[in-house]
Amino acid sequence: MPLNTLRKFAPIALVAASTLGLGATGAAPAGRRVDAPQWVKNAVFYQIFPERFANGNKRNDPPGVQPWGGVPTPNNFFGGDLAGIRQHIGYLRRLGVTAIYLNPIFQAPSNHKYDTTNYLKIDPHFGTLADFRALVHDLHAAHIRVILDGVFNHTGTTFHAFKEAVAKGPTSPYWTWYTFYGFPVVEQPKPNYASWWGLWSLPKLNYANPAVRSYILDKVVPFWGRQGIDGWRLDVPNEITQPGFWQDFRKAVKAINPDAYLVGEIWTDPRAWIRGNKFDATMNYPFRDAVLGFAAGKTSPSAFDATLAAQRADEGTATDGMFNLLGSHDTERLLTAMGGDAARQRLAALVQFTYPGAPVIYYGDEIGMSGPKDPGDRGCFDWNRKHWNLATHAFYRRLIALRKAHPALRTGSFQTLLTDDRQDVFAYERQLGRDRLVVVLNAASASADVTLPAGGFPDGTRLTDLLTGDRHVVQAGHVELPHLSLGGALLVRSR
Repeated sequence: MPLNTLRKFAPIALVAASTLGLGATGAAPAGRRVDAPQWVKNAVFYQIFPERFANGNKRNDPPGVQPWGGVPTPNNFFGGDLAGIRQHIGYLRRLGVTAIYLNPIFQAPSNHKYDTTNYLKIDPHFGTLADFRALVHDLHAAHIRVILDGVFNHTGTTFHAFKEAVAKGPTSPYWTWYTFYGFPVVEQPKPNYASWWGLWSLPKLNYANPAVRSYILDKVVPFWGRQGIDGWRLDVPNEITQPGFWQDFRKAVKAINPDAYLVGEIWTDPRAWIRGNKFDATMNYPFRDAVLGFAAGKTSPSAFDATLAAQRADEGTATDGMFNLLGSHDTERLLTAMGGDAARQRLAALVQFTYPGAPVIYYGDEIGMSGPKDPGDRGCFDWNRKHWNLATHAFYRRLIALRKAHPALRTGSFQTLLTDDRQDVFAYERQLGRDRLVVVLNAASASADVTLPAGGFPDGTRLTDLLTGDRHVVQAGHVELPHLSLGGALLVRSR
């Protein structure tokens, strides 16, 4: 999580990651392609925080479980589990998602599971390994891939190696799995060992020890690879600084599944991480920042365009496979970021689904869930449709369907057509072969009368707005869009 979101933690620290970045400079080496697996470029991701998506098996509920839909706190539980996800695969399929990213599912005492107890065991409150295998089987049968959250920078204090090191001290073979500053070990109030941002509950693994590297690379990675997963999201990877570890991690994963997707939780400059020897992509928080600034009406179209262009230059050939999120378990929810304005949320989503890179939906955003930063952003999914913003839900379904129907929106070229700072209008073209679409965005509260360069469409071409059904005709190299309201248009040649 970003430094400014840290607060005083309850006995089990709220975790999830952030990065300070490595401050890398320089683009990917010339002549070297950085390509995510092809399926990623065509994917629509859905992030699930397992404890809060659905409670499918009340028999495995943790002690003190609270009624579904209560107020999330740092330490409470509502009983979400793998069975709940499995029971709602039909919902995911109807929404149109093709891949899910699961926050940690390994055994851990907290609700967020970033304080690992056992990397080789599903948390009992989520289910069993058999439950996970059944979930993966059914997801794959529904043509939905799954990537797991890999939290390898630190463990919890209940991890076997840490517990034995604490009990036996320097005589333990696990003493050098961590960096201790004295014995006996002191956990609270201030730990005398290296931990994630000084939090006693998250002791940091020592990757200078070959045994630690071997445990992760030779035991944990192959174990989950054999379960049929489709990749990893890697937590705070910048904090594992041992030379060569992430290169070796990539080799270990790709040796099992060459089509596996590796995405690192990097909040800043991605260039050092997407050179073809570490990750396929990073969590695209810079993209999120740029989109939210424009969709909130705080960033001018010309500044937004310049920022996106700079990002594409940094990403190079990795652009089409970037993990383009607008919210996560570490941020306020998208609707909240837009001041509760559903129209501005839909504007942000329109950018996300028509821009290069894989769009990522944080569970519940598509029904209009709101919430401030952790723990408020980790509320229970509301399965009562009467509480949904049905217009927002329909809009997401429409965007996903359009992205699937038009390859240009997935891997086509990108060309800016208009930056009108006076009216807050931005337009661009996506093209792949004969598939050509024009995206027009209005971030102003007032409607705009837009005169738009028609891109590659010749005079006389009839265009249809795929969002409204409105028809337009290209004349003198331009298209007139009178009274374009907050939101936008998606134009394609009429059939």
